Amino acid sequence: MAELPPSAPKQEPVNTEHGDAPTPPLRPAAYEPADYAECVVRSAAEAEVSPVLVMTVLHNEAYKPHHPLWERLWQWWKPGASFGVANMHSATFEEVRRRHGLSQRWQDLRDDPAFAIRAAALHLRDLDRSLPERHVRRYTRDELLALGYNAGERNMRAFARGVPAGPMARSYLRRYRAYRSRAESALQKAR
Repeated sequence: MAELPPSAPKQEPVNTEHGDAPTPPLRPAAYEPADYAECVVRSAAEAEVSPVLVMTVLHNEAYKPHHPLWERLWQWWKPGASFGVANMHSATFEEVRRRHGLSQRWQDLRDDPAFAIRAAALHLRDLDRSLPERHVRRYTRDELLALGYNAGERNMRAFARGVPAGPMARSYLRRYRAYRSRAESALQKAR
């Protein structure tokens, strides 16, 4: 497959019922979560969660190409793969869909970045509501929610009680902390 030149134009925004959001670029290295800042702000406000949390999760989940074609190929190779710019697994999506009465399907996450971001924000809201008010001081509330997004609700609550995070969760948390300032900068530019 021929590589696109570095100066390849960005794709035009796709207008959906959730707002405008560009289709991620075909060239994997060209994906930038900051391109979705306006959508993050809208979705975070609707879900009543921190836009910095949502944007930082997008940065953490940017490790693979998110173009719809790549995601279809990825699913062919790995049927249980996650979809969309926020990398949501089918079981998680189905729970969010049921709780919030969403009409779209899990497969729609790969074609509609605005919907994927909205679903991620709603999932973070659900995690926030299941997190106890009091938790160990080792983590901020947003860090626990990010860990819940990555490792699941049950693990998030265990971390909140003081159970040590395993190597994958610690790695996710390190990246979360490293990307937080980039997420804040991206959101400042959107305002």
